[in-house]
Amino acid sequence: MDSSIPSISPWRLSVAPMMDWTDRHCRYFHRLLTQHTLLYTEMVTTGALRHGSVERHLRFNAEEHPVALQLGGSDAADLAFAAKLGEQWGYNEINLNCGCPSDRVQRGAFGACLMNEPPLVADGVKAMVDVVSVPVTVKHRIGIDQIESYDFVRDFVGTVKDAGCSVFIVHARNAWLQGLSPKENREIPPLRYELAYQLKKDFPSLTIAINGGITRNDQIAEHLNEVDGVMIGREAYYNPWLLTTWDAQFFNSAESSITREAVEEAMVTYMERAFKEDGCPWYAIARHMLGLYHGQRGGRLWRQVWSNHKLKPMQPREVMAVARVALAKGAEVPA
Repeated sequence: MDSSIPSISPWRLSVAPMMDWTDRHCRYFHRLLTQHTLLYTEMVTTGALRHGSVERHLRFNAEEHPVALQLGGSDAADLAFAAKLGEQWGYNEINLNCGCPSDRVQRGAFGACLMNEPPLVADGVKAMVDVVSVPVTVKHRIGIDQIESYDFVRDFVGTVKDAGCSVFIVHARNAWLQGLSPKENREIPPLRYELAYQLKKDFPSLTIAINGGITRNDQIAEHLNEVDGVMIGREAYYNPWLLTTWDAQFFNSAESSITREAVEEAMVTYMERAFKEDGCPWYAIARHMLGLYHGQRGGRLWRQVWSNHKLKPMQPREVMAVARVALAKGAEVPA
């Protein structure tokens, strides 16, 4: 490889950790669409790994790489324990959640409320850095409640940086810890991308990725002029075919030639494998691919078949046959 060509950051493009969505089945689906985009797990709490089934929480498919484990927690010893497990299971990165504003997370004293305690976050980061060789990263907001001063997020990053973290994923909205639901927290606090841009200027040696409200490739390209990476959330889930454009546009890779039909076929094969391996029903997997024909003629009828509870007793390959008939029927309807 020509050393004069700058390497592409692993964080150049990623799909956000999303509770109840980005499980291993969703990530397998996304990996069929993009080979280079970094994928994140749902948040896994340190308590779940201390007291629950480690395999259930950490198991993933080898095909998912590169894949990062996001942790929720605040106790340094627990974070070190969980991070070490994550590395042992083969994750490429350990990420600490300092951005989730939900009541449940606040009761556990982690998530966005940790931004009020930078030294505590720094202790947790250092504890993880000391026991793993993979990158330890932090995902956070730009402020808490009515705190809108840039100094707040700058000082947070500065403190955590000194503990050994060099990658920060910035959700460019405040987190309102009272009065807003998690959904409202993704929509109501105004986006202030300029604060993430300023972090990159003030900490040029750090990797700064940006998250929040980004849905199109032209927006991704614009942000990459200012920061090192972009994280996409719900758009990747609702409109997953967008992912097929990323390898060529943002990773200097060959343009994807995969078809929606081939992806559906691959997912059915995966459903059969998952059922054989651990009895996972096909519909627990199919829910993640319902956006495959987003915006396509016949897509609504196709989606209705794959989400039809009455078809649960059928084999997934049989459901695919019915779905393709519905897709063709819908495609025949004049626009």
